Amino acid sequence: MIRNREITASNDNLPLLARSALARNQNDFLSKWREIKGEEGFRHGGQSPAGVLLLLHRRPHDGPDCQKGQNPWVWQLIKRSSQTAQGGDIGCPGGMLQRLVDWGFSLLFIRSGILPMPFSPREDASMGASRQERRVLSLFFANALRESWEELRLHPFRVSLLGALPTHSLNLFRRTIFPLVALTDTQWTPRPNHEVERFIEIPLESFFTPSSYGRYLIQASEQVTPADPGPWEFPCLIHEQDGREEILWGATFYIIMNFMKMVFDHRLPDLNDKRIRRRMLHAEYLTGRR
Repeated sequence: MIRNREITASNDNLPLLARSALARNQNDFLSKWREIKGEEGFRHGGQSPAGVLLLLHRRPHDGPDCQKGQNPWVWQLIKRSSQTAQGGDIGCPGGMLQRLVDWGFSLLFIRSGILPMPFSPREDASMGASRQERRVLSLFFANALRESWEELRLHPFRVSLLGALPTHSLNLFRRTIFPLVALTDTQWTPRPNHEVERFIEIPLESFFTPSSYGRYLIQASEQVTPADPGPWEFPCLIHEQDGREEILWGATFYIIMNFMKMVFDHRLPDLNDKRIRRRMLHAEYLTGRR
């Protein structure tokens, strides 16, 4: 693990450090996949699997978007459009597993070795990674790559897989997210489709700045009828981009905080005195505007 004060000196080594840290933490992809499938397919627990890519990007030190002395590492995220479920949320590119399509993509490009996995077979053996675990990892890597191509035109050869993070299950949507961390090519330019309202880059250093955090109070409208209408309180990160305030919360926030804990041993600060933001969830949040 590396500390905040060491990040600047370790800029070029961050992908290697992240890869090593993620490899040391055994992921739960295989066990969660078996739980979801059960003995009768996807009916077990009603959960649907979805692969996503948490994209790490390094801005050039002399690039127009990187000021002198600024840490060049950013998270590349999307803000979902109002046409989709969870419209207005910031998330990772990715989406629902299409089992046959993604298995085929996995076999042709990933398990064949055309798109490399993070570690050699010898390293995998030393870490106790089984063949079944690698098959499931390659399945969700293929799933996340396909969805990222559809949403952002992210070419599979423009990313390098660094590793997997713990799965995260959603309650409102009965969905389990399988997150994979990947490094994007410095020359890649995103081209969002209709599912994406905005492309957002959040500096890595924002997560080391206590004043970036806040408390997000969510209330369900009368059209949304969960067992508990709220208000619910969630930790969040408040980010300003192009004069707009964006709120990172929920599953993507927790996924990134898992990365921060594994790689930097960085944890959520005390939120008692942090800024409060509020939001009302309407029916279209669950379905999108059609």
